[in-house]
Amino acid sequence: MTCAVTISDEGIVLSDPDRSLSGRHHGQMAFWGFEFDPTSRTYRTHSQDGQLLERLTRYFTKFNIALELSEAAKEAHNSHLLSEGTVRKAMEAGQRFKDADSAPVEHQGFRQFLESLPRKLKDHQIKSAIHMLAVTNGANFSVPGSGKTTVVLSAFGWLRHLGHVNSLFVVGPPSCFAPWQMEFEAVLGSKPSVEVLAGGDVAERQRKYYASLGQKCDLYLTSFQTLQRDVERAKHLMSLQGAKFLFVIDEAHYVKQSQGVWAEAVLAVAPHAHRRCVLTGTPFPQSYKDAFNYFDILWPEHSPLSRNDRVRITQEVQKDNHAEAAAVLTSRIGPLFYRVRKDDLGLAPQDFQPPTLISMNTHERRVYDAIVTKIRNVAIGDDFQEFELLTRLRRGRMMRLRQCLSYTKLLGTAVFEYNEDLVGDDLTLRDTIRHYDELEQPAKLEKAVEVVGQLRREGQKVVVWSNFIETLKLLKDSFSRAGHRTELIFGATPTEATNEGPELSREAIVRGFVASPGSVDVLVANPAACAESISLHKACSHAIYYDLSYNCAQYLQSMDRIHRVGGSESKVSHYHFLQYADTLDQDILSNVLRKANNMSAIIDEECPVYSLDMFSEEDELSAYDRLFRRSA
Repeated sequence: MTCAVTISDEGIVLSDPDRSLSGRHHGQMAFWGFEFDPTSRTYRTHSQDGQLLERLTRYFTKFNIALELSEAAKEAHNSHLLSEGTVRKAMEAGQRFKDADSAPVEHQGFRQFLESLPRKLKDHQIKSAIHMLAVTNGANFSVPGSGKTTVVLSAFGWLRHLGHVNSLFVVGPPSCFAPWQMEFEAVLGSKPSVEVLAGGDVAERQRKYYASLGQKCDLYLTSFQTLQRDVERAKHLMSLQGAKFLFVIDEAHYVKQSQGVWAEAVLAVAPHAHRRCVLTGTPFPQSYKDAFNYFDILWPEHSPLSRNDRVRITQEVQKDNHAEAAAVLTSRIGPLFYRVRKDDLGLAPQDFQPPTLISMNTHERRVYDAIVTKIRNVAIGDDFQEFELLTRLRRGRMMRLRQCLSYTKLLGTAVFEYNEDLVGDDLTLRDTIRHYDELEQPAKLEKAVEVVGQLRREGQKVVVWSNFIETLKLLKDSFSRAGHRTELIFGATPTEATNEGPELSREAIVRGFVASPGSVDVLVANPAACAESISLHKACSHAIYYDLSYNCAQYLQSMDRIHRVGGSESKVSHYHFLQYADTLDQDILSNVLRKANNMSAIIDEECPVYSLDMFSEEDELSAYDRLFRRSA
């Protein structure tokens, strides 16, 4: 009784010429994904997984069926066993470190190395770095503001000193490019040679992948979008003879989606790196299944999460058995990731000022009340609308209300996928919107100028947040006219990699703001463009929220810009909320604060799942129903 296994680029083929396998075995093969061809007596699968080969050998041994492996299959099987052993050793090392909460003997030299660095790491950062070194390929799920970049750079410096790696390749959102460059010098004490592999001339960018080993840089930076286009070139760069890359995925929650094009690009490049790490402060934004891609990236040859693990986790999540899903996940990956919680950071408190309630000026109040009345009237017919159309109408109407709370003139702009006319035949109202700037200034703007002026007289730098482009421009112009050196960052603000004109880049603006005294005193910003990967805390401890959306994720990320390790330990961070009295402003702030409080209740869990819809704005639709449909 003998069966044979061959493996190729097309997958694994199991031959059974002697009819050794009975019906029960046929069922097992089908469970593992094999398709049976009765004519040739072969079982075929497109998988090339060494783990599947291991399952086959164990299964056939159990039933005393001889199994012959081709040379290629033997090589794949042996490679799997080697990888399996490597993961097992990493699991053991990670668990020993977590149990002892101290550096293993083999990493004592790292502590001595840290003494030579210009930046002195916090205790939690040292522990995070030692864990990363201990497990070889590590995940750092520490909360935003904990200094994950510092952790990776210190570990990289040590690994480079030992000769284990010689270059960093970082994939992340463009907003992370400047921090990595600045932090490299601040942590390691030397200005890195850098290639930004995103934006600019495409042909010039692509040539950079084909540098000789002697021309290779210390630090490569690219975006998820660009890596998707340059996968083969990135693989070539990492495969250069003598190249030893530490492959870093920053803000790794962007690749949590299975079969997403960004994830596929990262997964394709990962096996060509010598070391790998993933960084995110929001590891499981929607489900414990978000972990699958992280550990496929870290351990591409043998993920610690088996197929059976994934099936069980998925089933438990579908049944809302989150405790069971968490238990399975933690048992498989717990030793391989490190997480610093907010309370571990030793930061000074956050001061949330009571909302500043402002009475609307005459014309903006008249417009707001008219729009509210119109929405109440048209909401009567909501139940007769087709679902998708109604969803667009609800979103559009809430957007119009938020525009009223930000800058009345915004009502004259278009809203994506929404063209409902809420002004109607009221020509006076229409003229008020069109000529609003000639009639008055928003009362909220007057208060913002007053608050910023008071803080500047106290010598404070200030960041002011708003969600609307025209409002951002209005704020910048108003603060500048008041004599404050003000700059603006929003979606259209170029990065250094894409800047081809005289306009200041995002990185230059941030440098001007955080410098002391610097060239920027007031930063006006959009949370969607500036709420991630940017640190303002060393120069600024006051944030003003001119307007808010229902997106709690952006709100939390924006708060962390001024409340972070390396500057917020001894100074309180202050948050100011400008609110129009008797408007939707109060509902939005209440909703965001409630979700933020709920978040704080789970943030210290080992495997926190942010199952609060933080990355969507579904609460905006719920608010619409609560405010308008019930009263219609």
